Amino acid sequence: MRIGSDTGGTFTDVVTASGASTKVPSTPEDPGDAVRAGVAELLGPDDALEVLAHGTTVATNALLERRGAVTALVTTAGFADVIEIARQDRPSLYDPLADRPTPLVPRALRLEVGGRLAADGSELVPVSADDVPDVPEGVVAVAVCLLHADLQPAQERTVAEALRARGLEVTCSHEISPEMREFERTSTAVVNAYLRPVCRAYLRRLSEAARAVDVMTSAGGLVPADEAADAPARLLLSGPAGGVRAAAATAAANGFPDAVTFDMGGTSTDVCLVLDGEPAPAAEREVDGLPVRLPSLDVHTIGAGGGSIAHLDPGGALVVGPRSAGAVPGPACYGHGGHEPTVTDADLVLGRIPAGHAFPGLGVLDEVAARRALDAAGVTAEGVVAVVNAGMEQALRQVTVERGVDPAGLALVAFGGAGPLHAAELAEALGIGTVVVPARAGVLSAVGILTAPRQVDLVRSWPTPLDHDGVAAALGDLAAEAAVAVSGEAVGSARTVAGSADGVVRVALAPFSGDEAGGPAGDRLDVEVRLDCRYAGQSHELSVPTVAAFHAEHERRNGYARPAAPVEVIALRATARVEAPVGFEDLPVPDREGGVGPLVLAEDDCTIWVPEGWTAEPGAAGALLLHRAAP
Repeated sequence: MRIGSDTGGTFTDVVTASGASTKVPSTPEDPGDAVRAGVAELLGPDDALEVLAHGTTVATNALLERRGAVTALVTTAGFADVIEIARQDRPSLYDPLADRPTPLVPRALRLEVGGRLAADGSELVPVSADDVPDVPEGVVAVAVCLLHADLQPAQERTVAEALRARGLEVTCSHEISPEMREFERTSTAVVNAYLRPVCRAYLRRLSEAARAVDVMTSAGGLVPADEAADAPARLLLSGPAGGVRAAAATAAANGFPDAVTFDMGGTSTDVCLVLDGEPAPAAEREVDGLPVRLPSLDVHTIGAGGGSIAHLDPGGALVVGPRSAGAVPGPACYGHGGHEPTVTDADLVLGRIPAGHAFPGLGVLDEVAARRALDAAGVTAEGVVAVVNAGMEQALRQVTVERGVDPAGLALVAFGGAGPLHAAELAEALGIGTVVVPARAGVLSAVGILTAPRQVDLVRSWPTPLDHDGVAAALGDLAAEAAVAVSGEAVGSARTVAGSADGVVRVALAPFSGDEAGGPAGDRLDVEVRLDCRYAGQSHELSVPTVAAFHAEHERRNGYARPAAPVEVIALRATARVEAPVGFEDLPVPDREGGVGPLVLAEDDCTIWVPEGWTAEPGAAGALLLHRAAP
């Protein structure tokens, strides 16, 4: 028995490999309680849960709510204020009173240590365990980030060993984010140290739910729970990444390798661009103003969901979100004590959610309570929907139009409990002709987590940017290291697999048995390798399969190329994957019926609104395809 679970702000979704699913109210005080309740609902009396594949919001919520551990920072002398100085860019260009995010480590807990490395990683001044300062009482976790440790981690290791000998929980920057840029590397190490005690305690409690617990990372792959507990900064996009993977697979199955995913849940909306069947990657994310330099899917999030609360601001303008009714008390129509109007209340009043339909765990929604809440706040259902749609349309434009991609050439993949209610109107506004509503759309993130591969992402700084000798050999070594990390087994030689459709160089690694094809099913490893490159003098880089491919990618992204200019290699990347035993294509396909709008299609996990002028018809992989009627 293998189960996938996704913890959201309002509901926790649970899906089995046989296609059974349930939604249970989330339990913010301990998110694991809802997971265990959902698993118990789906397990038979004689079933034993072998693997729980889990997407979690614990790391994200702890960071947003500042509920992490008391953390100290140990860094090179003179660099204690890096996390406060940050970058020159301002959060609000024309606001002289705009505040930067409060650092996770206060000034009194930022400690300096001697020792110094040169820019090429060579040692200028040594450091010893005796140089490590005393850590103030009350500190639970320590982040260690020394200058240029991405090139040579020996000094960080010396400092970390001394701190660990004192019984402290330590995160080293070279262990979590071995890349150039001191501010971002320091910030990432601090975030990881800050979150580790909270996430480790949660995952230890959850580990009792199954014989093995795997956790979804922001990059769209699974890692064992103990590894996730050590690197919680990798979990800040845990749940949404699963939905994006499943949405991309559904779109491709229906003939749309290029798409934009639209996941509207109870608390937030997540959107992501998919080209050639692959979600857009990102080397860095910003969470609550704090940069986290780790591989992730390039998902853009806004505070707009079914539970988003509508109100009038002091100027009388209608505002929807980012505050949410959440799981408790939830929208007014749930009948659990909520009295503020939400998007769900507006959808119910407008007839997009059938008033008499009973939803699992909720029963029949209370339309009278929804109208009462809207009237008391002085807002209309039509206004609430118009405002929330405008915010979500802008989010979709940010990942398409603002990146030079015409949305008219894409499909919109709508999922989440509320996504299919608003998708057709958003597609209309963007000029998109087809909306794909996947099977089990309301629990699609849990489906994506259930079917996700085990995955390891590694990155290494390249010490000589203009000297590329040895890059190919170093990529092969990094690929082998990633393969060992993802499989736990030694591998043999690497060989490049040419002709990959997406331009990524793939490396096949054969086990020591000598079987070049990779051995029996499950032994074969798929490793992607890429290079971060830039023109000499630039401050930002692009990820490409080879140095030779950089010029074309630069022209595609920026509108010009300089073929005669020298190219710097900044970092090497490798991603190793072992496919899940349950693939997306293995799940049973439900029967779904379409129709001509205006039409409401109520399903157990979501509701689909087909407006006038649109039609719905069954598609591949159990999807519904919504099309605009010809003018």
